[in-house]
Amino acid sequence: MHAFKGCFRSTKTSKLPRGEDPIVLASETPFTVNEIEALHDLFKKLSSTIVDDDLIHKEEFQLALFSNSSKQNLFSNRVFDLFDAKHNGVIEFGEFVRSLSVFHPYASEEDKITFAFRLYDLRQTGYIERVELKEMVVAILSELDSTLTDDAVDSIVDKTMIEADLNGDGRIDPEEWKDFVTKNPSLLKNMTLPYLKELTLAFPSFVLHTEVPD
Repeated sequence: MHAFKGCFRSTKTSKLPRGEDPIVLASETPFTVNEIEALHDLFKKLSSTIVDDDLIHKEEFQLALFSNSSKQNLFSNRVFDLFDAKHNGVIEFGEFVRSLSVFHPYASEEDKITFAFRLYDLRQTGYIERVELKEMVVAILSELDSTLTDDAVDSIVDKTMIEADLNGDGRIDPEEWKDFVTKNPSLLKNMTLPYLKELTLAFPSFVLHTEVPD
């Protein structure tokens, strides 16, 4: 997923939204106060592409990911839902920072594993069902403009289920997922954005990639 292709320079730090203290956000995330101020400049850019209201709407999120606000994709919709912690249909600045912090190089592996699990747990049951895994694999392939035959997709899903579903109940629980990812660390390599530890007010472009399970 090519995300947040923001490349801009700021000579003046914009004021953070009411109720959001950069010191508090810095204490809750791996970001420094200066990095949070730089993130706010990115947030302001993203949140004003369609409606300038200090909120990122789903169409603006889609626009950041695909340069097309009307392109719908299960994967990007799920990422939006995870960023939208209040489930009110928009992403506020605090949600943006806290969610993005999972991709920071200094974020814990446990946080990254948990976020990835929630990404695949489409129905929020606390388990990853086979059908959910297949839906996400298809969505990721679509987002990457890649296509595989249905048999090839089933092969990927079956292989993953055999390796991850240790108790054979037809679904992957959080502990099984953690064990599976620990044995397949490449699944987390795209959960880290190196640029997030080098934020300045001259904010660089950064790209978020994702991949299907090997």
